[in-house]
Order: sequence, then C-alpha cells, then structure tokens
Amino acid sequence: MIVRLTTKLAKKIGARELESLPCDPNPFADWTAHLFTECRRQYILITNTHTLYSVVMRGSGVTSPSDFLAAMRNYLAEYLAYDELGAAFDRLILPAMGAVTYGKTLNRSVTGSMNDLMHLARCYMADGDLSLMDVSTKLNEAPMSFLEYDSPSAAFRSLLSE
Repeated sequence: MIVRLTTKLAKKIGARELESLPCDPNPFADWTAHLFTECRRQYILITNTHTLYSVVMRGSGVTSPSDFLAAMRNYLAEYLAYDELGAAFDRLILPAMGAVTYGKTLNRSVTGSMNDLMHLARCYMADGDLSLMDVSTKLNEAPMSFLEYDSPSAAFRSLLSE
C-alpha cells in the first residue's frame, strides 16, 4: 500500500525523506493524507488517490507513522462499515495495509481536489451538528471536477464493481 503524505502531515508524524512513487497497481491501496485545522483542532483527511473517496479523522494523538497507520486503519474500517462497504475494506484494503510505503503526493490535481474537500469539510464542521462520519459522507457525495463531476462515492463504488 502507498500512503502519500502532504509535507505538513509528514512533519507532524516524523516521516522523513518521502519519495515520489508511481501509482499502486491496486487502486484500493493508494491513499493520500492531509493535515488541517478547524476550531483549533487537528484533523486528517484521508483520500483514495484514484476516486477521491475520503474519510475525516481526528489528528490529535497521532505523532508517529505507526500511530497514523493504526488510526487510518481504524477510521477507514469504521467509515466503510458505516457506508455499508465493510466487506470491501476486509477484502481489498486491509490485506494491502500489511506493507505500507510512505510517499509524496501524486500530483496537483489530487492535491487541489483534496484542498477543495478540506474546505468543504471545514464548512460542514463549523456548524458543529455533524459527526465526522456525516462530514465524510457529505464529502463523498460532492461532485468533483477531477472525476468529471461524478461523486467520490459513485467513483469508488464503480471501481468496486469492475
């Protein structure tokens, strides 16, 4: 599995000397993560590099690559189960997490889309009424130009059916 980290997140967890890596042949094993702050709290946006399917998780207490990987695994498992895709996590993502390589972000298109998702997440979180699960669901319903105005959820589900 490839986990691409933004510079800010790599610095927070102490991941050093990230390399530029090609896409993982398994599209379910290539994720990008970005650290952001809302209301003086840290959050991490974890996004599938191919479909932009995203999960927002808390960033507090995540101080090492192993802490990050454990939290990422837990949040992905929990959210995919919430989104009725728990079997996909067990079958396609969890086995790939056995061997993780950290790398630099793939390209500006993915990074730009993640910035859009991060700003959208901040808007949803500002209300204070939504859980992180609900925020993630709303992000996955948003049409994205990177996906030719398809939603991340539809793109992820389409990839599952291939």
